Amino acid sequence: MPDFIQNYSADLRSLEMTYTIPFEPSTFDRMEKFYNDELTALHAISFDSLTSQEDRVDYVLIKTHITGELHQLAIQKHEAEETHPLLPYATTIEGFIDGKRKMQRPNAEQTAKALSEMVKAIHAAEHDLAPKPDSAKKVSPIVANRTVEASELLQEQLHQWYGQYTGYDPDFTWWVDQPYKDADKAITEYISFLKSKLVGIAPDDKTTIIGDPVGRDALLAELKDNDIPYTPEELIAIAQTEYDWCMKQMLEASREMGYGDNWHAAVEKVKEMHVAPGEQPEVIRDLVDSGADFATQHDLVTVPPLAKETLRMIMMTPERQLVNPFFTGGNEISVSYPTDTMTYEQREMSMRGNATPLSHATAFHEMIPGHFLQFYMSARYNPYRRVFETPFWHEGNSLWWEMLYWDLGYDKTPEERVGALAWRMHRSARVIFTMNFHLGKWTPQQCVQFLIDNVGFEPDNATGEVRRSFNGSVGPLYQCAYLMGGLQFRALHHELVDSGKMTNREFHDAILHENSMPIELLRADLENQKLTPDFTTSWKFYGEHPVHP
Repeated sequence: MPDFIQNYSADLRSLEMTYTIPFEPSTFDRMEKFYNDELTALHAISFDSLTSQEDRVDYVLIKTHITGELHQLAIQKHEAEETHPLLPYATTIEGFIDGKRKMQRPNAEQTAKALSEMVKAIHAAEHDLAPKPDSAKKVSPIVANRTVEASELLQEQLHQWYGQYTGYDPDFTWWVDQPYKDADKAITEYISFLKSKLVGIAPDDKTTIIGDPVGRDALLAELKDNDIPYTPEELIAIAQTEYDWCMKQMLEASREMGYGDNWHAAVEKVKEMHVAPGEQPEVIRDLVDSGADFATQHDLVTVPPLAKETLRMIMMTPERQLVNPFFTGGNEISVSYPTDTMTYEQREMSMRGNATPLSHATAFHEMIPGHFLQFYMSARYNPYRRVFETPFWHEGNSLWWEMLYWDLGYDKTPEERVGALAWRMHRSARVIFTMNFHLGKWTPQQCVQFLIDNVGFEPDNATGEVRRSFNGSVGPLYQCAYLMGGLQFRALHHELVDSGKMTNREFHDAILHENSMPIELLRADLENQKLTPDFTTSWKFYGEHPVHP
């Protein structure tokens, strides 16, 4: 099975590099054929002939993965059909890209004509789509915003196509130079039109959050593909229950700090415990070392000396901080803190949001034993499984470390506990606001206010968090995966470690060595459960029917 998966992954990468417009009809057709061909090849393998648990797990993994990709393709195809009437130039550009892909020399005169016709079509579309007081036909701001994103990608593809020939082909350069410039200008103006007239934001607005709610059916399909046997409503109930636990602990810490039940005041006090500009890298370095040492001292996981030696740090740009107001991890830790280009208010919020007690709770989440160690190990153990990468594994695993560190007393002072609890509350809040948004119940602005009121986030930081959730950079379940994945790991730890079947180190090493996958399949692997080729999710890791009291 490893060879099958490696070949699948290589073929997938080749196709993704070749078919560069994801919403193009030919891309949908080719990818659908690829996935179905792979399923046919997989079905030709006799599941009963697979003698090892590893191979049986791999079989179920690749089948679940491909089925999920087909589900996503169907959703994306529907979304593309909604935007197609707003993209009068898509077919022309797609034709240009198809010719480039086939290494055909373009007919320069015909290309110039096509570009000129494209400009006319854009102008006609602007006229037809311009909002009219007496018109009942309105374009959804969500669909219009999706069209903006598609237009920007098409414009970039057109730019690359033009660069392939201009200057190299004299005939092309003579005919196409001016029509291309006219078309590029028309697309830029059309994008501005879409933003201002249909989305309802200024053309240069990079901060307003629009989002694209997927709906309940899409959420259910994604949950099934990720082996989560709960409904969106049950996820909200789970998150509310976990939030209640956090609030109980938060009130205890608030009282210890002298603020009684005014936990917001305790959080505000913790936010003031930040260092001056320029000093944050040293704080983060010390916190990263402290988190890694804690894992070693308690024999929780194997930390290779080379992993500690190769820890790296960079500073996050002001632009990235708009969507990542807090530091992030992985191959390196990227530190969020104010720069001299920020306004006074932005600087204050950045320092307060990254105060030392808040950072204390998450530095190890990002590095060791969290994301950095995950990256380090996944490159060395079963790397062919990285195609099954899921946030329920990598984000859930890092959150599980937060849970375990809390249980082992890593957060000693009430201020450190407030910092840790603010993040735990945040994980619950993520589930609540993302599910409500994608169910069509909440607006992005309601999500921002929910974080401010229920977690104590700074307004800019709450906005950045919601922007990251809905700007298309992560899927609709990504923010839920932290808490739900963490709870899955907690349940699995109870089954294997609390029962005495494995030590903490054996358990955590096994997770990293098996590499990324849905946690229910990791459970089946580690517990050597019987698998069938028609495996479906059934592990109710939080009880049969979760409800919030």
